[in-house]
Amino acid sequence: MAFTSRGGHTQTALAEINITPLVDVVLVLLVIFMLTAPVLQSGIQVNVPKTKTVREITQQRTVVTIDKDQQVFLNDKPINLNDLPDILRQQNTDTTNQVIYLRADEKVPFGAFAEVMDAVKQAGITHVSIVTQPANASPAAK
Repeated sequence: MAFTSRGGHTQTALAEINITPLVDVVLVLLVIFMLTAPVLQSGIQVNVPKTKTVREITQQRTVVTIDKDQQVFLNDKPINLNDLPDILRQQNTDTTNQVIYLRADEKVPFGAFAEVMDAVKQAGITHVSIVTQPANASPAAK
């Protein structure tokens, strides 16, 4: 939009939107989400074993965690190992297609790991994925 002043000079109106505040807000939100996303994944601190082949978890799934003190958690809630099969059956009626992610601290004895695996199998769930981290990655926090 242009207009002419009394002196005969043509001037244009400033009709552009200043996007600098928008970019600032978007960048701040991006930083906030980047910082909170790893915390939302799981609140229990576990040093999972390192392997060469790791596939990233892309969907929200049920996670069973065994911490270094051999306490068992179901999606960040502490549970009794004896109650795990019943709780898993109650969560999903189709246990044959349900996938469970099992996170265990690298210092957990194999016997404790096997007991949790057995409890998951008692619920009728046969698809169990073991969560690990890439061998070349540094541990989260010791």
